Amino acid sequence: MPSSSRTIRTRALVSMTAVAALVAVAGCDDDGGSEQGKASSKPSASASTPAPASPSGSGLPGSLTGQKLDWSSCPAPTAKQGTGEKPGSEWECATLKAPLDYAKPKGETIDLAMIRAKATGPGKRIGSLLFNFGGPGGSGVSSLPGFAGDYEKLRTRYDLVSFDPRGVGESAGVTCQSDAEIDASDAVDGTPDDAAEVKTALADAKKYIKGCEKRSGKVLPHVDTVSAARDMDLMRQVLGDDKLSYFGISYGTELGGVYAHLFPDRVGRAVLDAVVDPTEDPEQGSYGQAKGFQLALDNYLKDCAEKGTACPTGGDPAAGTDRIAAFLKQLDTKPLPTESGRKLTQDGALSGIAAALYDKESWKYLTLGLQEAMRLGKGNLLLAMADSMSGRDENGHYSNINAANAAINCVDDRQRYTVADVKAQLPRFRKASPVFGEYLAWGLLACTGWPADGTTDTPDVSAEGSAPILVVGNTGDPATPYEGARKMVQELGEGVGVEVTYKGQGHGAYNSGNTCMTRTVNAYLLDGKVPAAGTTCG
Repeated sequence: MPSSSRTIRTRALVSMTAVAALVAVAGCDDDGGSEQGKASSKPSASASTPAPASPSGSGLPGSLTGQKLDWSSCPAPTAKQGTGEKPGSEWECATLKAPLDYAKPKGETIDLAMIRAKATGPGKRIGSLLFNFGGPGGSGVSSLPGFAGDYEKLRTRYDLVSFDPRGVGESAGVTCQSDAEIDASDAVDGTPDDAAEVKTALADAKKYIKGCEKRSGKVLPHVDTVSAARDMDLMRQVLGDDKLSYFGISYGTELGGVYAHLFPDRVGRAVLDAVVDPTEDPEQGSYGQAKGFQLALDNYLKDCAEKGTACPTGGDPAAGTDRIAAFLKQLDTKPLPTESGRKLTQDGALSGIAAALYDKESWKYLTLGLQEAMRLGKGNLLLAMADSMSGRDENGHYSNINAANAAINCVDDRQRYTVADVKAQLPRFRKASPVFGEYLAWGLLACTGWPADGTTDTPDVSAEGSAPILVVGNTGDPATPYEGARKMVQELGEGVGVEVTYKGQGHGAYNSGNTCMTRTVNAYLLDGKVPAAGTTCG
């Protein structure tokens, strides 16, 4: 259980590249008509020179606020950061020093990995636009170059900048298990059916947590969202910006809200897209995801049924959920073979299905994966989708996204749940989603026994005095249900949050390709035009 998030991660980083490649090798077409193929960065010592007082009033020494970043060409992403090509020549990378513990600003430091592409013009440069793509646990250094094409218009007036948040990738990245140990842990049933399976799951959880403490115990108490927000303000100062311009997606919306709460007078133009509900505790958030992923699955099943005989779940969308639930139950005792020699387990199939629901463009791969699994008894495509979710590359190496996700969630969230708590919630979660509910309920145990205490019941994002912040909700979002946008607006406070709605499918709105949404956000970020509250695109 802890090797996965307590939720199905709230991130915009699910990539279908490996799945598309596998489809091409297998000779499948997008209509599903062809036959399936056969076939650690460690904390660094702080500077030894005496630190002058900070000129910013932040309490940080001038050795940090006045540091000069040594920008140079970027290497290819490391194993911790995940898969990806070496960025092109327009990209530069650097390392920022930040306090390990902000309560001891002159103490030990950690290195934070950063990346940027300078503004191209012809418009007058506004400053830096800092991105967080979600997770928590996603590497901004490996993600931004891949997504940059979607933000090319913004680059005319901004330097595009991102980073690995503390605990992620090459920013003192948390490590809990070896690749082989992660593979072995994935074989443990995430939805235990009896006392013996519960015992096995709890033993695996205990082993996982011990691994986190042994490998990364020093940083575990310091990878919280508040500290990451303080890191962003340090970046703002070092980058030379009076105000922070920010684009947060998924978990990045929570991070942006926390920043606005801490530094309302330093918020420039900020966009929060695919919004985490800041009022929900872990149980409420997981329950909301159960409903959100079920809604997305229902929408997929309707679309699939309209395609006729190619749909592996049949022509009745209402019966499609039952067919998938029965298929998953069968996998609980009879995993499917794959060409790699690995097995497609119940948990793997569930993760693969969830991964495809993040983007409507991935629904075609979900159809192919379900065809292969339900009709041919092979798990290649669904397993590839699951690997995209867990950060596993084709060579069997994992990024640290799962470890970072657990570490950040568990130091943020004060709640610790018991087996009795989960069992009490199972009926409600199953009713919310016969497919995802049980998995998400058991995921509530992810932080039980964690070696670092949680800090808050829910994040404080109240930001009186902040500049307007665009809060973008997608009515069909599975991972961050639409209702979270309205709650974020309310919590930011009167006159701060400006709600914008996208009537669509998938996780997030700006990258959907919807012209109205792109135009609305660009006009705000580039020209400062705040849209009317309640603006709707679809």
